Amino acid sequence: MDLVGACRAFVAVSDHGGFTDGAAAAGVSQPVASRRVAALEERLGEPLFERSVRRAVLTPFGREMLPHARRLVEDADGLLHEAAAARRRPWKLAVPETCTTGGLARLVARARGLGMLLDPRPARPARRGELLLARRVRAALLAVPEQEAAWPVPLGLAAARDPGVRRVHLETLRLGRTARGPARRVWLQPEDDVPHVRDPLAQLRDAVGLRPAQLALAPDTTTAVAEILAAPDLLLCSAAQACHLGLHWRPLGEYTPVRGYLLGLAADSGPEPPLSRLGEEIGACVGASTPGDPADERDGG
Repeated sequence: MDLVGACRAFVAVSDHGGFTDGAAAAGVSQPVASRRVAALEERLGEPLFERSVRRAVLTPFGREMLPHARRLVEDADGLLHEAAAARRRPWKLAVPETCTTGGLARLVARARGLGMLLDPRPARPARRGELLLARRVRAALLAVPEQEAAWPVPLGLAAARDPGVRRVHLETLRLGRTARGPARRVWLQPEDDVPHVRDPLAQLRDAVGLRPAQLALAPDTTTAVAEILAAPDLLLCSAAQACHLGLHWRPLGEYTPVRGYLLGLAADSGPEPPLSRLGEEIGACVGASTPGDPADERDGG
């Protein structure tokens, strides 16, 4: 038996003094309201209305049960209202600044199709963790090492002009003793200013004999790309980002740096299921590789 529906019919019939008007107020037909009240009476074990009169007159038992039934209906309506409000409350999600507008738009649209209002908040890696810890967002794409990542993003080097090789070896940037002019640099974006990306690259720089300044951290992506376009420098990025920026991308010859992302949830964020169904769209947003499209076979640009 639908206890809430039966109580709703009982309260409506009582409030309107009859089954016809009460059924209309409850949004059901008169026969349905009658069946629901009869089922409730059977469940409770006593009549709720006098059957010997034309109007819906409560029995003493009905008068005693009415406040409880009304409270149950009000609680059910309150629950439905809160559920609707929770669905309308935006899911604030901290995302990398490298996510494109198109990628975020597709993510938001897909979430909306799942009944979820997503509010992406672009931020740098450390800031995303801070926002999640402070519960200023309900979830965040956290930067983690490859072995911990749900979405690994292989990185390589991108240039304004086609490098003419399938891979770029960092050692080819080393200046000879008689070389003149500025050394070519590899620019890191703020998104890659994390130990698991930055530190191995710095170790490789030192191992192949590059100058310290040849690995540079840009204040933002726009500045980094401007340096690539103005000089024969290189940008550490994903193949997807290089394509978006109109740059020529190649894998790094010595090893493959990887950005890693893991979905972190605030302690009071509620259930995860809607976000867990957005894995493909989240992967596309961060530039993760897809099966059958290995990073070392992409040519970019």
